Amino acid sequence: MKKIISITLALLCFESMEAQKITFFSPTVVRVEKTTDGQFAEKKSLVITATPQKVAVNVKQADGKTVYRTNALTVTVDDKSQQVSFAKADGTTLMTEGEFAFTPITEGIDKGSYRVKQAFALEKDEPIYGLGMMQSGKMNLRGEHRLMIQTNLEDFTHFFQSIKGYGIYWDNYSPTTINDDDTLQLESQVGKAVDYYFMYGNDADGVIRQMRWLSGKVPMVPRWTYGFHQSRERYKSANELLDVVRRYRKMGIPFDGIIQDWQYWGGNYNWNAMEFLNDAFSNPQAMIDEVHQRHAHLTISVWASFGPHTKPYRELDEKGLLFHFKTWPESGLTQWPPRQDYPSGVRVYDCYSPVARDIYWKYLSKLHQMGIDAWWMDSTDPDHCQFKDSDLDEKCSMGSWRSVRNAFALMAVGGVDQNQRKVDSIHRPFILTRSFFAGQQRYGAHTWSGDVGSSWQSLRAQVPLCLNHTLCANPNVNTDIGGFFANAYNRTYLDNTGTTNPQFQELYVRWMQFGLFTPMMRSHGTEVYRELYYYGKPGEPVYDALLDAVKMRYRLLPYIYSQSWQVSANDDSFMRPLVMDFRNDKNVWNNGRQYMFGHSFLVCPVVDPLFTEEKIVKTDEQSGWDRHDNNEYANGWPTVDWSQKKLFDVYLPQGADWYDYWTGQLYKGGQTIKADAPIAHSPLYVKAGSIVPMGDDRQYSDERPWDVLTLLVYPGRDTSFTLYEDEGDNFNYQRGQYAEIPMTWNEKQHLLTIGQRRGKFKGMLQKRVFEVKMPDNTIYKVAYNGKKTTVKIKR
Repeated sequence: MKKIISITLALLCFESMEAQKITFFSPTVVRVEKTTDGQFAEKKSLVITATPQKVAVNVKQADGKTVYRTNALTVTVDDKSQQVSFAKADGTTLMTEGEFAFTPITEGIDKGSYRVKQAFALEKDEPIYGLGMMQSGKMNLRGEHRLMIQTNLEDFTHFFQSIKGYGIYWDNYSPTTINDDDTLQLESQVGKAVDYYFMYGNDADGVIRQMRWLSGKVPMVPRWTYGFHQSRERYKSANELLDVVRRYRKMGIPFDGIIQDWQYWGGNYNWNAMEFLNDAFSNPQAMIDEVHQRHAHLTISVWASFGPHTKPYRELDEKGLLFHFKTWPESGLTQWPPRQDYPSGVRVYDCYSPVARDIYWKYLSKLHQMGIDAWWMDSTDPDHCQFKDSDLDEKCSMGSWRSVRNAFALMAVGGVDQNQRKVDSIHRPFILTRSFFAGQQRYGAHTWSGDVGSSWQSLRAQVPLCLNHTLCANPNVNTDIGGFFANAYNRTYLDNTGTTNPQFQELYVRWMQFGLFTPMMRSHGTEVYRELYYYGKPGEPVYDALLDAVKMRYRLLPYIYSQSWQVSANDDSFMRPLVMDFRNDKNVWNNGRQYMFGHSFLVCPVVDPLFTEEKIVKTDEQSGWDRHDNNEYANGWPTVDWSQKKLFDVYLPQGADWYDYWTGQLYKGGQTIKADAPIAHSPLYVKAGSIVPMGDDRQYSDERPWDVLTLLVYPGRDTSFTLYEDEGDNFNYQRGQYAEIPMTWNEKQHLLTIGQRRGKFKGMLQKRVFEVKMPDNTIYKVAYNGKKTTVKIKR
């Protein structure tokens, strides 16, 4: 019996009043709901934006089971236990449910709801990925036991995917415990029902595609945001900020973004006023204008909380749209530790209210009207100081805060994104934020990993953290290059001597080389300045290494921006864990040290010190602010010879051959090699069968047209690449105003074909030169006018 089923496939009542409902959203996506009373209330999901399609389902009952088959998936329900199992169309089992449970909440604001739990029976050695951002340093996330609640340093999405090509999104927004023993159990603190989505994508890309179909695709962000961003905690005056802009332009250090951190609003009682109330920023419009005149963009810090002397605070408070729990900063005074006898009175706003989100934008829009280019939405976890569990029982606009706790960033970020889009048709929104939840990719916001410490241990943790963020279907992730808290490398507190300390110099260089291959390349931190000119001068190894990484970022912009189109249009990812492209190689299943950047580059960050001794630094988002000197450096810095030859272990995945980017040497895959790792650069490889467009050196992303592009061609197998171009900002790309140039490499014929250009946009180059460069440095120049042309490469 075949049925065309759209919304409710089955309503299965079993002993007591418990019931289960299965809904096919598509042939590969199934929603499973369970309730205690047989009632399924209409739920407006904060995450899911898709609606069920009409799906052809074959239904068969036999041997005490009901089996539902689509052309891609088989769902079997045990008629007695109601246990659900999922299999591929050929019958290969993917996953089977374990037990579920409802624990009634009998008092308080959530009375009448339940603690809801569902177990999933995974194979013993089945890796899973995603979940969010964790500082554990793990790639494979099996064996986790933790409460998933958003914090400064860790965030969770209630989503994971398996090596077997399926994913599960648990549609609950309250703090949720994961316990992975014999079965993987998810238990949320508040819910009306067990409610989850099972999706089968065959591989990681397919799962990501399904999750974005369910919860929103990734929009394009401005091209300039893929350039280099300089930041510091904090520029204490307009002159300090402008001095960086002027010096970078004078010294020829490329950058596109300068970031203003907190306290431009003045003291803590004026926290996040969204106004320049600090006397050191007496003429903010002149500052903004000069940044723009020097071809740069300004991102500014805004928070999810307000001080009691601010206008937003007063308006939100009048409407009962402020929380009461303690948040950052705790004291109205700036000294550390906080003076509790002078409480700041700062309160977090209720972003779950559309009225509150509109009020937030009402004041933020004044900065937008001044020409601020992008938003750094800090503390969207949000900060929760002196945590008490009872704080979560406070009422908000959607019920108890506990019931929606983990979706705070989704609502806060969405409010800014959607409000800006209503009033600005020229600039694509760009948001940097400290927290994320499932579905947040639809706002294009970039998550950073919080106030991490400046240590090698921390750097090692950032790589798998970013990769698991990607596997949550959100491709936009980055970290503070250099780590945030760095005073451990100064001689005395805040003397900035860490810039000359070889231990920090090596860490900063390697972090910069890692940051080069993240979606947003952003240098930021406190206690030790991050501006490149503090690290030497031209001709000195550390300075040159930092500058070379930034310059390479700009040469890669055509490649990166083309990849951003693949992310937006075709559900691709920037930082691709090796398990995405080499799943058949079990050696990569738990490799959290290397990854693909796009489909060509094998990035191998040096995450261990090679020139200095590793400094053990243990800090968190609170202790990092403690003030102390470092007596270990009383006799000076360790002596370092940066010219020494250093090697670093690199695994080359099986399933491809690999070119050393720096030397052109070809290696077979499936082996670990000792790679050269000078301070000048980290090991980098290109997959055989790649076409990589490279631009020229420039000071900012749109300094001039790319009328000459280098095409790096790496033979070895047939391949293709699509060069994407548009105006770099605005929304005309959504109206089809963009251009694609398809390129293919035929390995047998040794023939490069640059295809006919598809599409057009305002300001598009009509003609350009492609310089085709082979691994042996042979160059072929091709004049291109939009028509198909071929290049025969000598063997």
